[in-house]
Amino acid sequence: MDRNRSASLHRTQAFFTSRAADWEERFADDAPQFERAVREMQLPHGALVLDLGCGTGRAMPMLQAAVGAAGLVIGLDATSAMLLEATRRGRRPVVLGDVLCLPFADRCADAIFAAGLLPHLEEPIAALAEMARVSKPGATLALFHPIGRATLAARHGRALSDEDVLAPKRLADLLGRTGWHLHFLDDAAERYLALAQRQA
Repeated sequence: MDRNRSASLHRTQAFFTSRAADWEERFADDAPQFERAVREMQLPHGALVLDLGCGTGRAMPMLQAAVGAAGLVIGLDATSAMLLEATRRGRRPVVLGDVLCLPFADRCADAIFAAGLLPHLEEPIAALAEMARVSKPGATLALFHPIGRATLAARHGRALSDEDVLAPKRLADLLGRTGWHLHFLDDAAERYLALAQRQA
């Protein structure tokens, strides 16, 4: 791992480690938006789903219910404190790992769920390419945030930018360059959801 990537990963880990214990209590009202996003993925029973950047694993029970007892949901996060909280809440299996070097086989996943992940990455195109590597042709990628871009920007006191990784034109370009096709995007005040399909 190069020095810049290592420094970025350590900053992310430090940010989330200090927030892990009360993360879900701070955002307790988000659950309905998570549930809606999972429904819209239309996951097949028996699917293998990777929840990347899973944090405390909030989406894991919803994803598991969608794929049924024959399916499997694996959570992955770079912050051990978040995964300890996930485990404490009975959400497993979870794996400590880096989305730029996923510990999964080629073409193993039927779907990927990534909530609030891409904006935290300094190398989003590398992450999307790695997600494509582990996904089967036709797999679904859901990029989700429980509030929309404009709402989030206002919360942080900044203006929207077309250079934002989740801006429609830039996201479609990044997805297209990494083997994905963006087929749905909803950037409303109350949520952000982009759905893409892995191309053959």
